[in-house]
Amino acid sequence: MVPGSERRKSWLRKLYRQRYLQVMALLGVAWMIIFNYIPMYWTTIAFRDYDILRPMSEAPWVGLTHFKEFFQDDYLWPVIRNTLGMSLLKLIINFPLPIVFALLLNEVRSLRFKKSIQTISYLPHFLSWVILGGILANWLADVGIVNQILMGLGFINEPIFYLAEPNYFWSIVVASDLWKELGWSAIIYLAAMSGVSPDLYEAATMDGAGRFQKMWRITLPCIKGTIAILFILAVSGLLNSNFDQILVLRNSLNESTSSVIDIYIYQVGILDSRFSYSAAVNLLKSLIALGLLLGANQITKRLNGTSLF
Repeated sequence: MVPGSERRKSWLRKLYRQRYLQVMALLGVAWMIIFNYIPMYWTTIAFRDYDILRPMSEAPWVGLTHFKEFFQDDYLWPVIRNTLGMSLLKLIINFPLPIVFALLLNEVRSLRFKKSIQTISYLPHFLSWVILGGILANWLADVGIVNQILMGLGFINEPIFYLAEPNYFWSIVVASDLWKELGWSAIIYLAAMSGVSPDLYEAATMDGAGRFQKMWRITLPCIKGTIAILFILAVSGLLNSNFDQILVLRNSLNESTSSVIDIYIYQVGILDSRFSYSAAVNLLKSLIALGLLLGANQITKRLNGTSLF
C-alpha cells in the first residue's frame, strides 16, 4: 500500500474517533469566523462616507479623511491624556499588586482561612459595574460612608462629593478597579505557583532560607513566564480604559478627566451617528494596540526569553 494512502486512512480513523471533539472545535471556529472575521468587512466604512439610510456598497470612498479629522479634533489630546493616564496608573499599581497578594496568600498555611480570603477577594469580580457603580456613588456621596469616616477621624472638616471633583476621578477609577479585580487576577498566579516543585522549597529550607527568600528566589522565578505573558497583554490594552467602569462613574462635573477614547467613540458613533468617523478612530486604536502588543512581546522575549509568539 502507498505510504501516503496509509497515513491518510490513519488520519481519517483518528478523526472519526475524535468526532465529538472535532464538532466542538468546529463550532468554536464557526463562531470566530461569524463574529470576528466576517465583521471585519464593515471596517471599510472607516474609509467611506457611510450613511445608515443607504447600503454600504453605495457609500463613496473618502480615503484617510476621517483619520485626518480625528488628529485635528480639539478633543484629541485631552482624550489621549485621560486614557493613557488611567491606563498607566493601572499598569503601575494594579498589575503588580495581584502578584504580591498571590505570593502572600500562597504562604497561608490554614486552608480554611486561605479559601475565605480568596472568596472575599474575588467576589466583586462577579458583580457588574452597574451594581458597583451604584455602591461607589453612595459611598462617595457627600453623606456617604467615606465622608463620615474621614470627618470622624478629623481628616476633613466638611464633606466632599468625590465623583463631582475631577481631581479625584483617576484615583477612584484605579482604586475601584483594584477592588474589583484583585482577587480574580491573583487566581492565575496562584495556579502557576501550584506547579512549583515542593522539592525546591525543601532544599531551600535545608539551606536556611526564610519565607521571603523562598518567594524571591524560587516562587517569582518559577512564575516569571506567567507574569511576562500577562504583562504583554496588559501593555497591549493600554488604550482600553474599561468602558463600563468609566461610563458608570463619569458625569458632567468630572468630564474633563473622565473622557477617554472608548467614551469618545461611543459619543461620536452612537449618540452623534457619525459611524464612519467612529470606525476610523476605533481602527486607529486597534492598530496602535497591535503595535504595543508586538513591541511588548519583543522586549519581553529579549529580557527573559518569554513571549506570546
